[in-house]
Amino acid sequence: MTGQAPLTNFVCEADPDNPGWLRWRIADAALFNEAVLGRQIVRAEGTDTCRMRMVPRDPVHTNSAGRVHGAITLGLIDVSLFAAMYVLRGVDAGRSVTVDLTTQFIGAGDATRPLDSVVEVLRETYRLGFLRGLVVQGDDTVASFTATIRKPSPGK
Repeated sequence: MTGQAPLTNFVCEADPDNPGWLRWRIADAALFNEAVLGRQIVRAEGTDTCRMRMVPRDPVHTNSAGRVHGAITLGLIDVSLFAAMYVLRGVDAGRSVTVDLTTQFIGAGDATRPLDSVVEVLRETYRLGFLRGLVVQGDDTVASFTATIRKPSPGK
């Protein structure tokens, strides 16, 4: 982890329940990340790739068909972008924003299995991060995505 920059409104620390993983959480558990998605863990998988995991809660995270709701998948993707930029590049998640996010839903998410967002940082400029990835459950692909985030302004 390169996380030299301090995090604004987020905490990233070793997860004692999952060796090799970091617990990623928003400091205020009443906000979206914790209140809606629940517990998230993250780990680097190389210099440009990061994996974020959540465990769906049935029925809270399911749709009428009993599968993971698309909004949960989108929420996981969005949160994973910032976790990846912090873990891989040390970019402050609390002061970054999503510029665009394009998602293709490929398969239905199984509410009984962990849901992983595997994020690759394609390029980083002074102000932007360009990312892509997959949401997977083991060998099953749930969604693919591309995204751009705007990094915080220096000194603000």
